[in-house]
Amino acid sequence: MLSRLVSVSASNLKGVRPLVAGLVPASRHVHTSSQSLAPMPPMPEKGGVVRLGFIPDEFFQFLYPKTGVTGPYMWWTGLAVYLLSKEIYIVNEETIVAIVLGSVAVYGVKKFGPMVAAFADKLSEESWAQANQLKDGAMSDLTRVIEEEKKEQWRVEGRSMLFDAKRNNVAMLLETNYRERLHMVTNEVKRRLDYQVALQDLQRRKAQEHMINWVEKSVVDSITPQQEKESIAKCITDLKALAKTSQAKATA
Repeated sequence: MLSRLVSVSASNLKGVRPLVAGLVPASRHVHTSSQSLAPMPPMPEKGGVVRLGFIPDEFFQFLYPKTGVTGPYMWWTGLAVYLLSKEIYIVNEETIVAIVLGSVAVYGVKKFGPMVAAFADKLSEESWAQANQLKDGAMSDLTRVIEEEKKEQWRVEGRSMLFDAKRNNVAMLLETNYRERLHMVTNEVKRRLDYQVALQDLQRRKAQEHMINWVEKSVVDSITPQQEKESIAKCITDLKALAKTSQAKATA
């Protein structure tokens, strides 16, 4: 049955020209625009609504305005009658096998579908929890890095004040060193000047002592023995006169 369906489809497509060559040239690139950086919409967690187990509800909604409520069902019924009447689809043992397999598949889905879905949901929740944990860890690390960066920027802003303080400290150290050297030079100059003053005083005192000794020696050397005797006699006479005057004053 399937082989006949394939042969009929092949015979119908023999006279059909390929549409791709007419629609899109071989030398033309389909994706010519830049890739969009917009975020992709989230994937739906649940599937859409279906009817009869496999037909999307959008198909029925599309035919309702044109055919009414029974239109989609009549369309499927007409398609089945057409396939059977034209012997495009022949009912044989393969059809029975397909019905049995389909029934088993539907039973399996109905029976084990909720458990598989719960297991898949559990795996999905664990994956999301792990992803959220990784995201939270990355967010905390990035937040910490941002805070450290802000702190470093704050330190950089205060670097000018630190440099000013260091410049002031260096200027104060240079001024202190200058004043210490100036004080040392002043003390050294004062010490040398004091030495010169003391040296001059010593020389003056020695000159005075030498002059006094020289004058005394000269005077002593200029006195003759006769002058010495006369001086002694005159001194004795003066002493006697002073003694008489003192006695006279005392008796009076």
